[in-house]
Amino acid sequence: MSQPSDSATSGGLPETSGSSGWLEPPAARRKLGGSAIEVSAFAWGHWRLRGTDIPATSRLLHAALDAGIDLIDTADVYGLDTGEGFGAAEALLGRVLAAEPGLRQRLVLATKGGISPGAPYDSSKAALCRALDASLRRLGTEQVELWQIHRPDILTHPAEVAEAVSAMHRSGKIACFGVSNHTTAQIGTLRQFLDVPLVSTQPEFSPLTLNPIVTGELDQAIAMNLAVLAWSPLGGGRIAQPTTQKEQAVANLLDEMGHAWEVSRAAAALSWVMAHPARPIPIIGTMQAQHIAAAVKARTVRWSRQTWYAVLAAAQGSPLP
Repeated sequence: MSQPSDSATSGGLPETSGSSGWLEPPAARRKLGGSAIEVSAFAWGHWRLRGTDIPATSRLLHAALDAGIDLIDTADVYGLDTGEGFGAAEALLGRVLAAEPGLRQRLVLATKGGISPGAPYDSSKAALCRALDASLRRLGTEQVELWQIHRPDILTHPAEVAEAVSAMHRSGKIACFGVSNHTTAQIGTLRQFLDVPLVSTQPEFSPLTLNPIVTGELDQAIAMNLAVLAWSPLGGGRIAQPTTQKEQAVANLLDEMGHAWEVSRAAAALSWVMAHPARPIPIIGTMQAQHIAAAVKARTVRWSRQTWYAVLAAAQGSPLP
């Protein structure tokens, strides 16, 4: 799409004239951290995946592939929040893959373990290895491209976590290893004990959730060459349905960008996330094919420094220093 005119960005967003130009757009594909595995610029997340309709789920999976998304993000705990039980989302995906031979080879599967209901977290070597084996059985595959610890277990020494990951990697059950919801200190400490490369981190990040910027996690990801998988990039629904004055201010700016570049507010929000030089990969959680197709239009949006920082200032609720 051609560059929008000045009049298209003359509302709440600053004019782009006099800026240093548009920020570099994210590539359609990139390496998964320091690994050799290539992934799409977006991931399709399965937190809401539910039901028993294999053909319908297959159609959604093909809609993701048609949109250029081959990175699939799931977890062993997905199913509890939908009322279907631990492991339900992985099991449904496994049935879809079993029903369509050859589909597995087109996907980059990422799953997570380490949440143990009632514990609530267990990253002991035995528990992590059991969790991985159970995920592989449900998915019907011998290996996942990316396996992540879902949330940190602060009662397990990182050396024991590293032993588990090393065993998983030696066995060929995982190609790559990553973490989710870990602090910068936890990431740095764990890395000291690993003999398997750490390739990814998965924080919550959106125009309404700025913690990875504030804590330096995105800076750490750049320094350590980690892929950033951003979960809840639409603010847990608050971008679509703002309830506070600050959220509405962010939504208004995203609407202006969406109008200027002929995309939805959601796509504008995703593009804002992707504009950071850590090149976060938004995890799209929709279960509607048309929304998957609309979301990937985020790559057509171009931000200037002024427009990007305007959203940041609105999200913080105060002017930048």
